[in-house]
Amino acid sequence: MKHAPGLTLLASAALLLGVASSAVSARGSDTKPKQEVQYPNATRVAPKLDLTSAKDQKALNDGLDAVAAGDQAKAEQLLQPIIDGSKSKYAQALALQGLASIKYNANDYKGAISLLQRSLALGVMPNDTYFQLEYMLAQFQMADEQYQAALDTLAKWRAEGKKETADSYALEGNADYRLGKYPEAIAAINKAKSLTDKPQASWDQILMASYSESGQDDKAAALAQQQVSASPNDPTALNNAAAVLMQAHKYPEAIQLLEKARASGAFKTEANYVSLAKLYLITGQDSSDPAPNAVKAGQVLQDGMSKGVVKPSAETYILQGQSAEMANNTSAAVDAYNKAVPLAKDGEAALRAGRLLLSENKYSQAKGLIQQAIDKGVKEKGAAYMLLAETERGLKNKPAAISAMKKAAQQPETAAKAKAWLQKAGAD
Repeated sequence: MKHAPGLTLLASAALLLGVASSAVSARGSDTKPKQEVQYPNATRVAPKLDLTSAKDQKALNDGLDAVAAGDQAKAEQLLQPIIDGSKSKYAQALALQGLASIKYNANDYKGAISLLQRSLALGVMPNDTYFQLEYMLAQFQMADEQYQAALDTLAKWRAEGKKETADSYALEGNADYRLGKYPEAIAAINKAKSLTDKPQASWDQILMASYSESGQDDKAAALAQQQVSASPNDPTALNNAAAVLMQAHKYPEAIQLLEKARASGAFKTEANYVSLAKLYLITGQDSSDPAPNAVKAGQVLQDGMSKGVVKPSAETYILQGQSAEMANNTSAAVDAYNKAVPLAKDGEAALRAGRLLLSENKYSQAKGLIQQAIDKGVKEKGAAYMLLAETERGLKNKPAAISAMKKAAQQPETAAKAKAWLQKAGAD
């Protein structure tokens, strides 16, 4: 399944919506004011409760209090004997749910799911408790990336409990998205939004990504811009909006959005500056005169570096070099690439600098950088050897040029050109 590039939400494995981590209380409702029934239209017939032992009830309540307090050892000490030996299936069910919460909080999702399924299978809880735990099961399954299982549980919960909530449709939309069911995800999230006047921002991230993945770039872009308008100082909303606008090839709109944010002081991360610089470069490449946009790209990066937000790195200096190169400022480009060389893990920066120096007939300097690039490792080794051969030719060192070109001839991507050169030079 594809993910829309750049969307912050999609880096996470599972977006859970209000997972209940505390256990359901077992304290007798007959001594408390009657609470509002949460599932008044449920088709399930509520069973008669069988918890009659005061000792079991005290142990159960103490155990569930320990769950709520995060005291795993005490919770297990109190709840496991109830599961193993209580005559009350209701007590066993709630004890199982309590230990399921403990497992969940320890990131043992499979263990939590197993215990919660055992709890539900006993079938002895009142409807409000039963359906609360069934919904919790769907959330646990989402955490374990059992997306279809979560959808099946939600469908059963909704069919039997006869309840529709914004959160449940948001959870459904999330599961649909994870399964690549984008039309279904869109429908579910829109349904969730229709059921509340306080939709969560994360819902729109799922909706935006689903629009993007299903080719509805205009809708994704419009939603992205709405998010930024609603939260102009939210870096996540800003990054998501820029990513979606870029995917929709709405580069001028993306630049306008980001420049407005930069002017207002909303640029807080390196990614903000880098995204804007790349947008200027992309736009420049598509124009008849790339230089003006390339100059702006360099200015954006310099602005970020002067503020300490954009950190010195191989990637940053290479981007600076590309900006300067596109702006026809060769000396600035070489300088930026040279700054990247000691920081880079491979030889690409050195190769870029060497190629530019070669274009200015600075053969000796170019040779050193190109050889360094080859030694450090480059993606296109054949092209690098051909450049090395050209430096040697410029230095009037024909044997070394032939030697480099023979190495280029061993690389599939440059074999034909290199062999033709060697033949012409009488060295084949």
